[in-house]
Amino acid sequence: MNTENFGYKKLYIDGELVDAVSGERGDVICPATGEVIAQVARAGKEDAEKALKSSQKGFKYWSKLSLTERTQWMNKLRLAILEKEHELKTAMVHEMGKTYAGAQEDIDRLTEALEWYPAAMQNMREEQIPDYDNSHTHKMIAKPAGVAVAYLAWNFPLLNVGYKIGPALAAGCSLIIKPSDMSPLSAYMVGEIMHSINFPAGVVNIISGPSSEVATTMTKSHIPAVITMIGSTQTGLRVIADSTTSIKKFGLELGGNAPFIVFEDADFDKALDLGIALRYGNSGQVCVAANRIFVHKSIYDKYVKAYAKRASEIKLGFGVKENPEVFMGPVVSKKDRDRMFDLVEDAVSKGATLEYGGKIPKGFPEGGNWIEPTVVSGVTTDMKLFTQETFGPVAGIMPFETDDEVLELANDTEFGLASYIFTNDHKRIERFTEELEFGEIQINGVKYAIYLPHGGYKNSGIGHDCSHLALEDYLVKKRVSTAI
Repeated sequence: MNTENFGYKKLYIDGELVDAVSGERGDVICPATGEVIAQVARAGKEDAEKALKSSQKGFKYWSKLSLTERTQWMNKLRLAILEKEHELKTAMVHEMGKTYAGAQEDIDRLTEALEWYPAAMQNMREEQIPDYDNSHTHKMIAKPAGVAVAYLAWNFPLLNVGYKIGPALAAGCSLIIKPSDMSPLSAYMVGEIMHSINFPAGVVNIISGPSSEVATTMTKSHIPAVITMIGSTQTGLRVIADSTTSIKKFGLELGGNAPFIVFEDADFDKALDLGIALRYGNSGQVCVAANRIFVHKSIYDKYVKAYAKRASEIKLGFGVKENPEVFMGPVVSKKDRDRMFDLVEDAVSKGATLEYGGKIPKGFPEGGNWIEPTVVSGVTTDMKLFTQETFGPVAGIMPFETDDEVLELANDTEFGLASYIFTNDHKRIERFTEELEFGEIQINGVKYAIYLPHGGYKNSGIGHDCSHLALEDYLVKKRVSTAI
């Protein structure tokens, strides 16, 4: 199982590729082998301050460009990224362990965002407000909010970049991107691409380093007008607390604990196919993964048996281009793998049944973070598999009897991001659409796209990624009233 070496990557600040002020470097570790595959400049407080000042200048320039001019630059970046598509996908495979096909999704979403958001911004219309006395005309004007700071999760290194850079740049904001320390490589390579095409200085800065220095410095600064992130609820709460030095806008996509509900009248095969795909795709490291699988008792035994069989057939491997059949790679770190083992141990100790997996597979590098696709049945509400976001390749399945019961179980979580139901009962669909406490309800199928809103209830976040709604996170509104 061979890895590549990507060398040393620098910070992208004020249009230049630079070392960290401290000179510090960090290793990027391949989760498939445990080998160092790159080094990156590791930013500190001074680098964060430089990026903030650069972004102030970048905003003054970028916000004054016409949308046509911004669109031209964004398209130039999109085409340059497509020219480096293989290199970027290979980097994501190595830094995060995802499959080569999975890395394609990242490229697609990033390039789509650079193309779709300028068009969406073009289609935004000024809101006209009626005057009931007929003495004035009123309209609302949308303007770019200012400097935006984006904190990104490691699970989709470039998809997450796309979800932020697309709407921010289209809206006229400058943007500081802080990729996760666990998968900064491909984002740093985007900085190299931006440097190569002479993208306007300061409009985008890309830095990564310890959150205690980099993120805290930027979040507490008065400079950002927008803080946006993709990450855990705990991190989101900390960001909100640190931000109170000034009034800022937020766009926070946080944790999830998605219910996946299979009723007795469901299309069994479809519910099985999607139950597998939504649990083990990206090694289960997805905020909208099927986290708690509820199956009606009349088909429960059949579903569990079929599900475990399908999980046992999943092809594991290092997701390089030469292995297109690979569906699942390693998890991102040994800490995360140990957390998977803890979830399984907790469930089994409380009466659940390990149907398949739960072990380190044979034939893979010992230094990698490999774990078998795992299936646990008989999950109950006192188990960590029920209460916590799994974020890994462990499926927890539990039976239910009535609609009332499963609705209560599904909503029994602090999170409210995605939910899935499989039934052909239209009255049931109407009820669950109304009463499920989740920002996304998907019925008898799954659809995610750049033009579809992605956001949650409760502790799953504020605002939206994707769709025209994401633009709202980067815009402020002016009311203009004119006497007649």
